[in-house]
Amino acid sequence: METARYWGSDVGIFLTGRREENVNDALGPLAKFTMADKLTRVAIVSSDKCKPKKCRQECRKSCPVVRSGKLCIEVTPASHLAFISESLCVGCGICPKKCPFGAINIINLPTNLDSMVTHRYGPNTFKLHRLPTPRPGQVLGLVGTNGIGKSTALKVLAGKLKPNLGRLNEDAPDWAAVIRYFRGSELQTYFTKLLEDDLQAVVKPQYVDQIPKAIRGPEKSVGALFNKQADASMGNLDSVLDVLELRHLQDREVTHLSGGELQRFALGLVCVQQKDIYLFDEPSSFLDIKQRLKAAATIRSLSKDNNYIIVVEHDLSVLDYISDYVCVLYGKPGVYGVVTLPYSVREGINIFLDGYIPTENLRFREESLTFKMAESADEFLTEKSRAFKYPSMEKKMGDFELKIDSGDFTDSEIIVMFGENGTGKTTFCKMLAGVLKPDGASKMPEMSISMKPQTINPRFEGTVRQLFFKKIRTAFLLPQFQTEVVKPLQLDSFIDQEVKLLSGGELQRVAIVLALGKPADVYIIDEPSAYLDSEQRIVASKVIKRWIMNSKKTAFVVEHDFLMSTYLADRVIVFDGQPGIKAHANKAESLLTGCNKFLKALDVTFRRDTQNYRPRINKLDSQLDQEQKLSGNYGIPMNAPHMRHNDATSANSTEKARPPSLSRSPAGDDVGGEDASDDDDNRKRLSDQ
Repeated sequence: METARYWGSDVGIFLTGRREENVNDALGPLAKFTMADKLTRVAIVSSDKCKPKKCRQECRKSCPVVRSGKLCIEVTPASHLAFISESLCVGCGICPKKCPFGAINIINLPTNLDSMVTHRYGPNTFKLHRLPTPRPGQVLGLVGTNGIGKSTALKVLAGKLKPNLGRLNEDAPDWAAVIRYFRGSELQTYFTKLLEDDLQAVVKPQYVDQIPKAIRGPEKSVGALFNKQADASMGNLDSVLDVLELRHLQDREVTHLSGGELQRFALGLVCVQQKDIYLFDEPSSFLDIKQRLKAAATIRSLSKDNNYIIVVEHDLSVLDYISDYVCVLYGKPGVYGVVTLPYSVREGINIFLDGYIPTENLRFREESLTFKMAESADEFLTEKSRAFKYPSMEKKMGDFELKIDSGDFTDSEIIVMFGENGTGKTTFCKMLAGVLKPDGASKMPEMSISMKPQTINPRFEGTVRQLFFKKIRTAFLLPQFQTEVVKPLQLDSFIDQEVKLLSGGELQRVAIVLALGKPADVYIIDEPSAYLDSEQRIVASKVIKRWIMNSKKTAFVVEHDFLMSTYLADRVIVFDGQPGIKAHANKAESLLTGCNKFLKALDVTFRRDTQNYRPRINKLDSQLDQEQKLSGNYGIPMNAPHMRHNDATSANSTEKARPPSLSRSPAGDDVGGEDASDDDDNRKRLSDQ
């Protein structure tokens, strides 16, 4: 049959010679091909951005449905928020473009998802489709971007939030209706037990920095709280205190704990309680690699035949190590989220990285993410491109002593620092930046420095755009900088918001843009993965690598996410010693030898995934673990395949070295910088292939 050239109401005239009110009647058999794949609309109105009193209600005035006499958009100057009827909306996309504040989002969804809504917070707000399926005796991992519904799913599974199945107000279902909705699935049994109080849940919260404010009562020391919460039937109090390194903190009040100490305290407090459901929301935040491995082992030790363990984690290595199976969440952050069926750990993480779900024939990301391990350049050529050298240095700060071996670095090179918390990585960064002076007569070479600090304290009065125009106006207006840095980091959604109102992940991306936007010879980037989700971390890694390589500069990066570290690194500096007391920074060495040295100290071995080459931890005492230890190869094998990477140029650039400049700009205080916190990432676990 010849395809119609004109659609809409005129299609009837074209096919039948007369105008049909019902287009499907005119199309006849063709209707099932052209009209079957109907879409349902999700309309999101941001309560933060929508300001009816400050606009002319452009959304309502421009809506073609409103012009036809139907109340698709209801808003007046006195309204608190615009309301959009999703049943009347035709998805024309005019109102999002007309809104002066960018407060409206209209998304088309397949109709088959319409019957799978688990929860919605209100009209024109986020909605979650489906739920993860926990299984007794197994650890369920959840992987997905920020704002996709992972924390909402945890609240529902913990019984703290009753799912409304997308039915709002007086139509909201009761628990009996919810259980009927899930009949025939594992969730029916789960919610029945939860409703009958046969299951008790405990949650490790996402934001551990809010724990001190939540503690009530006179007992606020770590030891007293552990003694109060620990169940004797668990019998693991002493082992948890030792493994999570909390014993020396027992007399300290919770209000005096650092970020990493608070994280270990929260993990320990959950692990010593006898519960049926354990839920961990981002358990690796603020921890270094060694601590993450220990935390993951502690969580896995809780697994029994009759309990449920659910973990939300952005560090894919840790998630890989902890989980027995995985559910992937995809969608549009802040708009809607969809939970996939359970997959094996390897398959689930690879689906997330690939951006394609084979069982549903659905692609939720335009490009897949694969990894490589950089190989060092030819030694002869590398010697010619050396630009800077730094001498042996020492620094004593109170009871802490740091000794640094002399080293050098070259153009188009990224050097990653490996080490535990408290071994002087941030101190070394500050010495490179000129913020701290080394003891004795040692002097750093004259060079311009741009630094992204570890902790970001926003002090700027104004919007993100105003901050960029004040600090990095020249770079920000460059098309190349926009294409390679600003757009990939997706700042458009909050670029006109106040800096002080940004979330941790948004501040982190702003800080990365500020650091890369300053003209410098050397870029020092301290924990770029902090507060970023799995996808944002990979994007940030690509941005950093591409900018450093294309601009022929050098970068020093401190990072605890092993996946991100091995992707970025051309060479590594290994920090060893006794944390907080005496530490030693070795000379920069190749990624393979540096990884071997660092992983040998941790007694952990890694391998590469055969599909996308991501690093994976071998199970302790597995055959591969024993073989690699016997051969002395703790890291990734030397014959590891290369990553397919279109965004970064080769790390082995041999361009002529630039002369060192005389300017110096240590710069993390644009968004505000300090030294503290340890974020999210490390890695762990083998999932049996």
